Amino acid sequence: MFSSHDHSGVLFNRRHFLRAAIAAGAGGMLAGPLIDALAEDTVTMPFGNDRRRLVTFPQKRPLILLTARPPQLETPFAIFNSGILTPNDAFFVRYHLAGIPTAIDPDQFRVEVKGKVNTPLPLSLADLKTGFDPVELVAVNQCSGNSRGFFQPRVAGGQLGNGAMGNARWKGVRLKDILNKAGVLAGAKQVSFRGLDHPVLPQTPAFGKALDVDHALDGEVMVAYEMNGADLPMLNGFPLRLIVPGYYGTYWVKHLHEITVLDQDFVSFWMDTAYRVPDNTGHCVEPGAPAGKTTPISRFDVRSFITSLADGDKVAVGKTTSVRGIAFDGGYGIDEVRFSADGGEIWREAALGKDYGKYSFREWTCAFTPNTPGDYELQVCATNRIGQSQPSSPLWNPAGYMRNVIESVPVTAG
Repeated sequence: MFSSHDHSGVLFNRRHFLRAAIAAGAGGMLAGPLIDALAEDTVTMPFGNDRRRLVTFPQKRPLILLTARPPQLETPFAIFNSGILTPNDAFFVRYHLAGIPTAIDPDQFRVEVKGKVNTPLPLSLADLKTGFDPVELVAVNQCSGNSRGFFQPRVAGGQLGNGAMGNARWKGVRLKDILNKAGVLAGAKQVSFRGLDHPVLPQTPAFGKALDVDHALDGEVMVAYEMNGADLPMLNGFPLRLIVPGYYGTYWVKHLHEITVLDQDFVSFWMDTAYRVPDNTGHCVEPGAPAGKTTPISRFDVRSFITSLADGDKVAVGKTTSVRGIAFDGGYGIDEVRFSADGGEIWREAALGKDYGKYSFREWTCAFTPNTPGDYELQVCATNRIGQSQPSSPLWNPAGYMRNVIESVPVTAG
């Protein structure tokens, strides 16, 4: 399964990849000085523990380093102002386990379809590319803990800014078509998924996720082999990853190699204990309170951001600025985006850009003309097609998931 030859610029020599990763910080005790040697710059996050290194991993431009083992790399937020699709080399990286694959031979790779099926299938990449109808979908992948660093009171877990998300054009095969070819048996309840990343300690639970069988067969869930017209980057799941549009990235299993149809609920730490939120409207509790009854995290809430201006930027008095940003939700589609220049007192409707599909970022623009010098609090609020919107005050839960408050960007006119 591992190979030392190059393949279309996506495979790495195992030794080279490990050497590069170690130099970027995966070497434990050696991480500090070696990261300093390679870091091109640093960024300051808008919350405590705020200084972060920008580090280059294989196939990636400098990204914000959260941890190196396992790799957790955040996209610098300015990238989201450069276009609707997030470039592959700027796409965020999130692993749970330190045992990650570093070179995979695409000719030897197989994804196994097994369990409660008529015909177990060992499928090669060639099988997927030639034996099924290809499909494409533009969809956002967002980490469950995106924006966790802003939670007050603070919560445990990776202190991420707003850059643990990205939007890409995914190409692959419908999971429904794969399962139909295998033949799902009567009584099937869930479908589980595992990738090639693995724990380095025996007591660490292997990573696995599951979907209800009806969800797996809905025709939208897909197994992708391309991202923005190229092979998946290694750190984003080469050669295959599960795409679960509208759902948080915990379900988007990387290096997908095992699909199992089950006649019972999948039992896993990553479903039964981790990635759960309070089972109530808003998936929230009072700050500092325990979660109480929980349910597995699922769809995104509505979110919107200003991307063309950052905190503390200066704008010219009397000059019109076209403020730009993005909005998205869990798959109903964005219906309206409103913009405020006075902290939410007065709202104006923004113009929506091209619709790339209900799972994609949607660009918006709005003219802003400050008539007097001073400070302005810019805000943006999106509403989707079933009327869901964003709260004016942040909702809190103990895991730091699902932040979707109306965001503010303070600027000064002078």
